[in-house]
Amino acid sequence: MATTYVVATALPAPGLWLRHPFVLPGANGAFSVALPPLLLSLVLFAAGLQVHPDDLGHLLRRPAALLTGLALHLLTPLLVIPLITFVLHRSPDSDGGSGLTAAMILIVAMPVAAGATVWTSKGRGAQSVMVGLVLASTLISPFTTPVTIGLLSPLLQGDYQGTLSRAVYGNGFALAFVLLPCGAGLLARTLLSGSSLNRLLGTAVPAALWGSLALTYVNASGALGTFLAHPRPVLLTAALAVASTVCVLCFAVGHVISRLLRMDASTASSVTLACGMNNSSASAVLLTTALPDRPHLLLPVLAYGLLQKLAAGRVVRDRSPR
Repeated sequence: MATTYVVATALPAPGLWLRHPFVLPGANGAFSVALPPLLLSLVLFAAGLQVHPDDLGHLLRRPAALLTGLALHLLTPLLVIPLITFVLHRSPDSDGGSGLTAAMILIVAMPVAAGATVWTSKGRGAQSVMVGLVLASTLISPFTTPVTIGLLSPLLQGDYQGTLSRAVYGNGFALAFVLLPCGAGLLARTLLSGSSLNRLLGTAVPAALWGSLALTYVNASGALGTFLAHPRPVLLTAALAVASTVCVLCFAVGHVISRLLRMDASTASSVTLACGMNNSSASAVLLTTALPDRPHLLLPVLAYGLLQKLAAGRVVRDRSPR
């Protein structure tokens, strides 16, 4: 991940070119295709493909941890973002920090990051709970993402409120590039078996890894390339500060609530990760779609994507058996 950021900083031109839609001929006329949403779809297809049906069955028989983690994942943004907005509105920024707030809203409104399952396995956490949280939050995201954005967008000033609402309600982003690819992966896992499944896994999983790196590079090129062309140290500092604060608060909520509910260590680890780890790739793609003329707003998204991985590493170290 860090290497991808370095490459995007040193060589942003290919990434900037790949961000633009490609026009392709079709039976009913030309149509445009953008690479970032396609890469995101590949990543989520592979995530769904790796979910074993037995894990889901076990989780549905004991849904308490799943429901608790899902509720915290959905409610934590409603606690954290207003606090951040209150502080930013008192900053000297001309829009009261609405740009940074909009970027944070798009992050916390996304489903649980599929990469959280990797961190759970490293910390010997409750993997079935984590898989269920990723899957459940993704399945309901076409409904919860617009609701979360709708509840938080009144905190924004200027044209940000209307822009975010139109982007989420109007283009079916969550359905087309989040739910359907993940559902297709789950369906393929259910229908295929034996060598056919192994061949698909052997192809899709490595492709998704490279796709995730490519998506990170394209998004980082859009933000870092613009920043290098027109350096804005104050913006960079603000983006890092806001992303760090939101990340710490989200993980802290999960940690505190899991302690109060007296969860066992493995379940608490999964619930904490669900509060703090969001699909930053999806939020970056949606932000690029909604606000293509403001690539600098990708800075806090990229910062959050890196910071949540550092925080996840701390969580799994703390929860690992000694």
